[in-house]
Amino acid sequence: MAADEIRGETHGTAPTPLSVLDLVTVGSGTTATEALRTSATLARQAESRGFHRYWVAEHHSMPGVASSSPAVILAHLTAHTTRIRLGSGGVMLPNHAPLVIAEQFGTLEALAPGRIDLGLGRAPGTDGATAAALRRTDRLDEGADDFPQQLAELIRFLDDDFPDGHPYRRIHAVPGPVQATSPGGVQSPHRPPVWLLGSSGFSARLAGTLGLPFAFAHHFSAHNTVPALDLYRESFRPSELLDAPYAVIGVSALATDDPKEAARQVRATGLNMVRLRTGRPGLFPSPEETQAHRFSAMEEEFVASWSANIVHGTADEVRSGLDDLHKRTGADELMLTSHAHRGELRLRSYELVADAYGLPTAA
Repeated sequence: MAADEIRGETHGTAPTPLSVLDLVTVGSGTTATEALRTSATLARQAESRGFHRYWVAEHHSMPGVASSSPAVILAHLTAHTTRIRLGSGGVMLPNHAPLVIAEQFGTLEALAPGRIDLGLGRAPGTDGATAAALRRTDRLDEGADDFPQQLAELIRFLDDDFPDGHPYRRIHAVPGPVQATSPGGVQSPHRPPVWLLGSSGFSARLAGTLGLPFAFAHHFSAHNTVPALDLYRESFRPSELLDAPYAVIGVSALATDDPKEAARQVRATGLNMVRLRTGRPGLFPSPEETQAHRFSAMEEEFVASWSANIVHGTADEVRSGLDDLHKRTGADELMLTSHAHRGELRLRSYELVADAYGLPTAA
């Protein structure tokens, strides 16, 4: 796998490649159908404006997040795009059998050759009860503890190279390399590169040790960003995939024409997180709902802390915030996730960021 399938090309005046992380947000008064239509529109827009990749995140049992099945959504997006890289940010490996993931992403690779990323996380992407339902076990610690072994198994399926004597030696992920060794088979020049995702040091160290690209969730674990990236770089060992570390950070960013609107949407994001953290997840609230909510002192403190890590305001303000974040972290790529009650605000945000950096518009 060539390293240039990982590294992005910087366009315009952006200091580093820019990408998109989509949670397929469902606002109150809207439907998942509308949210998914927005995602398809956003993927086309991101491609036309020079964003490098478009990832979808796996979450479960959250009414305001319609991305429980990244592989299904990505298959849909392959039909709406032609150039932009598509991937998972990420698939939560302990929730799934490695063979199933290898089959899903082998299928995606066949649909969009050379454009698929397989980002993996070890968290459940939901609460404990939902994770137990997904995994059919109450021993949730097993999935996290076994992550390195599950990862190794998944990579073996993707490469179709279990050693002789292994119980899975005669099992093959299809579509996959085994088709090239069948009579009349032709070897595909691509296979989805594996990324590790994380919000702490565990995945950072593992990604470095294995020589894999790493994506850090700065958007919800900002205080750990620099230590995790330092650990990743210190742990990095060159591999066939990468000869040097490559780190992406997820950034919550919202640009609007009116900075007051950005502040209103950010406060709604805060209420959404309050509900989630107190076990009452719902649809993404409107600014009007948020204004009517009576925040307790503790909730106000939480919202202020959460909002401090969201880069928001006018296009110039967002650009300044992203530039500063890049300088502080040295990230090789910034992956922007924009949260707003209405899909058109999310679309406008990415357009404003692209304009602020002078990203070209494809013909």
